[in-house]
Amino acid sequence: MLIMKGKGKKQKTISAEKASSIFIQPYVTEKTFNVIEKENKLTFIVSERSTKKEILEAMKIVYEADTSEVNTAKTIRGKKAIIKFSTEGGARELATRLGLV
Repeated sequence: MLIMKGKGKKQKTISAEKASSIFIQPYVTEKTFNVIEKENKLTFIVSERSTKKEILEAMKIVYEADTSEVNTAKTIRGKKAIIKFSTEGGARELATRLGLV
């Protein structure tokens, strides 16, 4: 269990169970394939109630990947998270492990 700290906020804990429930499915389109290669980012459909901090922590727990930032957007398919990886080629490596590439 990880403890998340925010500025002036109460500490939150995120369990492995909650972390795995955040990611619903990878979001795969022709555009997201280009983003994997050019910008080192991977896109997922995530739980509607998940926060950016929770998504980053869940990525560390579930996929053991180092991430630097996340952007979210609401779409017809649900909440979409575009996650940028810290390590060079991190998005491609995870996409390969997930069988997307």
